Formats: sequence, structure tokens, C-alpha cells
Amino acid sequence: MRIAFTALLLSAALSGAAGAQEREGPAIAAVIDDQLADFIARDLDGAFDHASRTIRRMFGNAASFGAMVEQGYPMVWDNSGARYLDLREQGDVWWQRVMLRDARGVPHVLEYKMIETPQGWRIDGVSLVAGPQVGV
Repeated sequence: MRIAFTALLLSAALSGAAGAQEREGPAIAAVIDDQLADFIARDLDGAFDHASRTIRRMFGNAASFGAMVEQGYPMVWDNSGARYLDLREQGDVWWQRVMLRDARGVPHVLEYKMIETPQGWRIDGVSLVAGPQVGV
């Protein structure tokens, strides 16, 4: 009886997590897609609008933010073929892994830190995920 009850609770928790991912995943992907399109169009104001308040304070303006992305994340600056991978929730933060191709077509995996605000989802950071070391 206890095993069946535990299994029922686990099943409910997993289905709740899957439901949250199904609800939040498209909204999160839409924000990331919009920002990626803004970078391709060189619409720095539009790209900066998708950043969280913390990121906006850190860079101060769209031009500084754009310069950081161009220099530090060239695969985001000139991106194509976004493919959404794992989405996970950790407290109030959601982490979305995205595979992008850079200007040369080389794939890169990034992890977007997403937070929900009264104005909607905002990007609160991006980090490059190290790929597997091949031939080492």
C-alpha cells in the first residue's frame, strides 16, 4: 500500500513538472527566439528589452550590451537554427538549453537563465555549455 501511494505521489509530481514545462516552454522559447532575431537584425534595443533588470543594470545601455554579445558570444550575435533542448526549473529560475549554429555553421550549446517578471519572461544570463572533448 505504501509503495503504491509513493508511486502515485511520484507520478503526480512528474506529471506536474511536465505540465509546467509544457506551459512555460513555449513562452520561454518565444523570448529567446525574439532576442536571437533581434541580434540578427542588429536591433540592440529590442535585444536589450529581453534582458532582466539585473542584466540591464550591469550593462547600462543597449550598445554596451550588444558589444558584449558580439565579442563574447559570437554564436549568438550571428546565429541560426536554434534548437531547444532541456528545460528545467530550479526554484524561481528556469534553465533552457539551446543549440545554435554560428556564422560558420558550427553548433554550440548555451544555457539561458530565465526569470519570470510582471512584464513576462526575461533572460537573466547565458552561458556556453562545454561540449564533450573528442579525441583527447
